[in-house]
Amino acid sequence: MSEREKQRIGSSEPQIELRSPVQPHEWEQYFDLRWRVLRAPWDQPRGSERDDHEAASSHLALWDQGGRPVAVGRIHLNSPVEAQVRYMAVEPQFARGGLGGRILVGLEARARELGAKRVVLNSRELACRFYQQHGYAVCGPAETMFGQIPHARMMKELS
Repeated sequence: MSEREKQRIGSSEPQIELRSPVQPHEWEQYFDLRWRVLRAPWDQPRGSERDDHEAASSHLALWDQGGRPVAVGRIHLNSPVEAQVRYMAVEPQFARGGLGGRILVGLEARARELGAKRVVLNSRELACRFYQQHGYAVCGPAETMFGQIPHARMMKELS
């Protein structure tokens, strides 16, 4: 799947589209969702939803019929054989609706295209079950974000 390739997801939700942000306003919406879900609840400033790997990363979002991102995620290479998922976020009203899984599957496909043999991520402890349902295993502790959100390091071997 190329960065700009559009892919319709599921016959039950034909208006949800998986693709990378392209236009400047799409990038702003993409980063805004990351900030609102992953940083704002912990009083983190705008800009904290971005890091130095953005330009070298592959970004995916699920876009609703109105052109708004409802789920987002990013993947980058740590090495030629290891990719890392970061910044997975789903609009709260769509949580537990399978959208995060769709983003994750798309990011894993991109990791395979890039030649990665495994994917790692740091999961909030409350989200570990979601990743385990997608084949990830806890391989150790990870940092505690903002001094209050425990994370676990997880890994999945790609086939």
